[in-house]
Amino acid sequence: MAMSVQGLEVIDRATHVTHDWINELSGRLDWSSKRSALRLLRVTLHHLRDHLLLDEMAQFSAQLPLLIRGIFFEGWVPKRTPIKERSAADFIGFIETQLGETEEYRGSEDIRCVFDLLNARLSAGEIEDVRASLPSAIRALWPDP
Repeated sequence: MAMSVQGLEVIDRATHVTHDWINELSGRLDWSSKRSALRLLRVTLHHLRDHLLLDEMAQFSAQLPLLIRGIFFEGWVPKRTPIKERSAADFIGFIETQLGETEEYRGSEDIRCVFDLLNARLSAGEIEDVRASLPSAIRALWPDP
């Protein structure tokens, strides 16, 4: 393995993998802004996290790359996890409010792109477990792996 500039290969690798995820998501979304794609990924992961039980959250996060896992847990305060909505419209609406004025955002179509990325990058078994733990209306937003 080649020596990194700083000698911290794990950080170099984590950065590279995170860029791969963002580039892939940007391509799936057909968005010009990678910053907006990262924002959508962050908001969707946070909202998904708030719908999972602790055991499922731990299993899911274990499959995320290092920096994406950090994003997943960023700002999480278990005692302040909001009440989870059951409808797809509320799930989509919450994400939309968090994205603010993201010009390219198209609603559920873009959330599905995040789920497609997760389908492509994580094990099918873990995806099935996460999907099974979600309310059926929200699960319907997430395409089969």
